[in-house]
Amino acid sequence: MYEEGQGVPQDYKEAIRLYRLSADQGFAKAQSNLGVKYYEGQGVPQDYVSAHMWFNLSGSNGYEDVVENRNIVEKIMSPSQIEKAKEMARNWKPKK
Repeated sequence: MYEEGQGVPQDYKEAIRLYRLSADQGFAKAQSNLGVKYYEGQGVPQDYVSAHMWFNLSGSNGYEDVVENRNIVEKIMSPSQIEKAKEMARNWKPKK
């Protein structure tokens, strides 16, 4: 809703807040959406490491469509950035 301004004023920061609430609980689609926002720098500072981390988590939680996005962002990342993103994904824990 907030991302697209459907029924409410468009507000990327509010969209990010709501995506994060769902993503932090392990919802794969919300994790994918956060990855896209970090990749694009929309509502958050552009951060390829965070984008990759959220894409990894989303894929691990069963959202297969995210693999292509993860591969795209990997092409513009350094090996150390990729390793950092993988480490962040390994250490991530869902919030209840």
